[in-house]
Amino acid sequence: MLLAIIMPVYNEAGLLERAAERVIGCAPPRDAAGRELNRLLVVIDDGSTDGTADIARHLGQRDGIRVECLPANRGKGAAVRRGIELAIEAGADVVVLHDADLEYDPADHAALLAPILDGRADAVIGSRFLGQTHRVLYYWHSLANRAITTLSNILTNLNLSDIECCLKAFSREIATKLSLQEDRFGVEPEIIARLARLRLGPEYRPVRVYEVAVSYSGRTYAEGKKIRWQDGFEAIGVILRRNLWD
Repeated sequence: MLLAIIMPVYNEAGLLERAAERVIGCAPPRDAAGRELNRLLVVIDDGSTDGTADIARHLGQRDGIRVECLPANRGKGAAVRRGIELAIEAGADVVVLHDADLEYDPADHAALLAPILDGRADAVIGSRFLGQTHRVLYYWHSLANRAITTLSNILTNLNLSDIECCLKAFSREIATKLSLQEDRFGVEPEIIARLARLRLGPEYRPVRVYEVAVSYSGRTYAEGKKIRWQDGFEAIGVILRRNLWD
């Protein structure tokens, strides 16, 4: 069974190699029979201007890592979309989204994937608010995240606690059907909207979505955090558009 780990990256020259090494150095998750998954790390450089692309190309010379450098910066959503395409082409059975900024721990991949590998779930969303260790940072960010998550839950009728968490996992079937369109950070709420509306199989059943606690070591803006207050308003627009008019 092949696990593809999609790592979108933009201007992270100081962190990308460490992020890749953390993923590769972590013990592979195991399937329900106890067998280690084969892993492919898919790094998508989103038009970086700080030398990240050169580091990515160097990483791409190693076994188990595939790299593609987009010619211009288009946004996280565009990078995720391309990463999913490459994962499907490579024959991935399960897909994990994992940022390159060291905020998330690849040791959580096993717990994230477990509900899919044992047949309970089609998609799993990580949550920074369910009891795992997390760095204490900005109150207003957490308040905005709760508001965005609540609005999404109202419109999707899902009871998630953290739709903006950047650790998410999907079965191959889900990855092939998401049909993402958002180019920027709005891809996170778009994923949730798509999952809520997807129907699978001849019985046309809803997607089985699970939520798993993950650890979080967030960055400050001085340390390179890129999300802005404007992105919160963009998320609201995406939630309304993808749930009401798409």
